[in-house]
Amino acid sequence: MFDVGFGELVLVGVIALLVLGPERLPQAARTAGLWVGRLRATVQRFTADVDRELKAEELRQTLREEARRLAEPVQELGREVAASRAELTEAHVTTPDRAAAPADDER
Repeated sequence: MFDVGFGELVLVGVIALLVLGPERLPQAARTAGLWVGRLRATVQRFTADVDRELKAEELRQTLREEARRLAEPVQELGREVAASRAELTEAHVTTPDRAAAPADDER
């Protein structure tokens, strides 16, 4: 992540030894290690949360697309049923009622 080589680590260690002294250096190294560990854990949690949200959004988008794709045939079928109903209603209205008219053999 930070591309720190061995030479840089030795330089930081020597400077820390000069600044802190040999008595406080081990405690400072432990504290720095804890902070680095916590930082890494936080970054990993954040990355996992972002990945989870991206996957959830991708899944929601896929579900919306599938719902849209499946709704189209249903809407088409509804239009066909409405058209058939209109044709039947029109045929019923324009056709004379046979029950009201006397049959040819009854006259």
